[in-house]
Amino acid sequence: MMSPAKAAGAALVLASASPRRIELLRQVGLVPDAVDPAAIDEGALRDELPALHARRLAAAKAAAVAPRHPGAWVLAADTVVACGRRILPKAEDPATARGCLELLSGRRHRVFGAVALATPAGRVAVREVQTAVLFKRLEEAEIAAYVAGGEWRGKAGGYAIQGRAALFVRGIVGSYSNVVGLPLFETAALLRGLGFPLDP
Repeated sequence: MMSPAKAAGAALVLASASPRRIELLRQVGLVPDAVDPAAIDEGALRDELPALHARRLAAAKAAAVAPRHPGAWVLAADTVVACGRRILPKAEDPATARGCLELLSGRRHRVFGAVALATPAGRVAVREVQTAVLFKRLEEAEIAAYVAGGEWRGKAGGYAIQGRAALFVRGIVGSYSNVVGLPLFETAALLRGLGFPLDP
């Protein structure tokens, strides 16, 4: 499938290797012409709030990749799972995944998403999204089974809402796709607002 941008002569580059973001874009008919992950330090700054952290990283990813694709539109995003002011890590080992799930059990947390777009003219604009997610109280056996399944690997907050962790979610307020990895409504609004050629 040819992207709308390519048909209009302007390439769309996704500054992320996340299969979830690629699939979400495909879901709404947007196929990136290139995928070029931004290799930046994603660590939080001292006392950095979750929303500002997501916004800073999304903008930094777009700014890092844009010079490698002159004349292209570069789309970047970042997703942060937080309990209060605490930013939860991307789980890369079972202990971290377990720790995240134990913290989220029976609590409401927030998922902060930021989408950044670098235009061919060099402008970078960012949109922010916030989603509230309420987990049921998790039994030890549920946590153990989820950790054993490995679905958490590489996921912010140690879970994937589009997978088996959907069984943990009692309620959600806001963008579901934001929790998956890319807020589609806000992404489309940002693209249209800056002049990217989207289908109606």
